[in-house]
Amino acid sequence: MTSTLPLDGVRVADFTWVGAGPFLTKPLADHGADVIKVESRTRTDPIRSMAPFRAGQPGANRSGYFANRNSSKRSICLDLKSPRGRELALNLIAESDVVASNFTPGTMGRLGLGYEDVIAVRPDVIYLEMPMQGNEGPHRNFRGYGLTIAAAGGLLGLTGYPERPPVGTGTNYPDHVPNPLHAAVAVLAALRRRRKTGNGQYIELAQLESTTNVIGPALLAAAEGQHVKRVANEDATAAPHGVYPCAGEDRWCAIAVSSDDQWDALVKELGKPGWATESLYTTAGGRWVARSELDSAVAAATLTRDANELADALTAAGVPAAAVSDAAQVLADPQLNARDHWKTLDHPEMGPSVYDNMPYRLSATPGRLRGPAPLLGDDTRDVCLQLLGLTPDEYEQLSAEGVVG
Repeated sequence: MTSTLPLDGVRVADFTWVGAGPFLTKPLADHGADVIKVESRTRTDPIRSMAPFRAGQPGANRSGYFANRNSSKRSICLDLKSPRGRELALNLIAESDVVASNFTPGTMGRLGLGYEDVIAVRPDVIYLEMPMQGNEGPHRNFRGYGLTIAAAGGLLGLTGYPERPPVGTGTNYPDHVPNPLHAAVAVLAALRRRRKTGNGQYIELAQLESTTNVIGPALLAAAEGQHVKRVANEDATAAPHGVYPCAGEDRWCAIAVSSDDQWDALVKELGKPGWATESLYTTAGGRWVARSELDSAVAAATLTRDANELADALTAAGVPAAAVSDAAQVLADPQLNARDHWKTLDHPEMGPSVYDNMPYRLSATPGRLRGPAPLLGDDTRDVCLQLLGLTPDEYEQLSAEGVVG
């Protein structure tokens, strides 16, 4: 096994912020790319101000949310609205292979950093933009975050109970899964193409369009004229299928039964209750049981069981099941710890902090968390002097003017 990382030698000028953009550039950084996050001291990345904060103390360098999304990166601060700041940004881009941003359409152009501006200094650049709904169409100028993208993309409309309002996914799912990962694949494909042809690429990833991939089956059903509605925990091919209460406060076990063998194993583990053997609960008896009635019966049987013990017994018997874990229990999960999923990195301000490791491991060139999230502007001087060619005196003058910092 070699210590070489697959993206060694690739540099990314990272103008992204909030969720989807930084989570795109993070895996690039963790796999060897020199990701330089371009920030501002007057308008910091919003997630630097989002909880949870280390020890409950807010600060631009104390957000666990920010830290989790920005491992292995460097941070510089530039005033992009000043001519000299724009010039330095273009100098950085000239030394970069990839430019990434997720601003509202036209923002990079107004800063003098649009695609045409950039290819003038780096003709073979990979230039990625992640507008919410694309650069064209009646909604091109709409602003939004993961929650609004999930709503517009139909995801929220499918989550919850049919007689209640949508409940959402509990997190900004588009920011964490489809949009950054689709963008990362696009960047890698463009880098591969450039290696073969020498040509750069402009990539437009409309986050709404990326998010709609999550609900593909529902879209196909709607295209056939079917009425698609919220179904809570129901599944078309499994019953019982849900989260059932267990002994203790707020303890639950998720169970999914999709075959006769799994049903028989569940009934056995629940002590073969009478309702489970009555013809009412079998198709052979000539009557389908209502899912709500079945769920109530299963819930009554699981209520006295320990969630972990029940999940272990069911999975051993071939029934898909898992105890519902809270955050502390996930940190202590034996499977995740056996796989070295949790990594402790020594952050300059927060001290030893827990990061989650990469869920995918390359056999010959595995990535790694190469460092904690950067302090705001911590690498500005090094980048300006070592990469952009400023002298110490020039840097100090620009710093005094607020152009760099």
